Amino acid sequence: MNELTVTAASLRSLVGRLVRRLRESAPPGDLTWSQVAVLGYLVRDGAMTVTELADAEGVRTQSMGATVASLQASGMVTGEPDPNDGRKTRYHATEACLALVSANRAMRDDWLLQAMESQLSQEEQQQLTQLVPLLQKLADYSS
Repeated sequence: MNELTVTAASLRSLVGRLVRRLRESAPPGDLTWSQVAVLGYLVRDGAMTVTELADAEGVRTQSMGATVASLQASGMVTGEPDPNDGRKTRYHATEACLALVSANRAMRDDWLLQAMESQLSQEEQQQLTQLVPLLQKLADYSS
């Protein structure tokens, strides 16, 4: 096994652990992780149909329909007729959703900042800052 293969496996494992720690730092409250994922798409990408959300999450349209219906009932999303095809409904995040997502992100950012400040030296913090563009390139890669 070559060095880059070992690095890839280590990075995958570490990113997974970091994601779990970030999730633990800001639990979803009454929402399921599936609902949180849907809200993330709507906040990042704007209004989407149930079919588009199902494709993005890799689930059946019927399953996504139930998730969206529960989010709509809780006031997190609202639907409007698609301007290009009135038979479809495009869902978007409500103000309540935006506030919840913003608070959740702030908690995760605070946890990560505290971890960086308490666990890394100034030099290590600078090294990490310099690595962010490289990690961004990896995150943006699609094969």
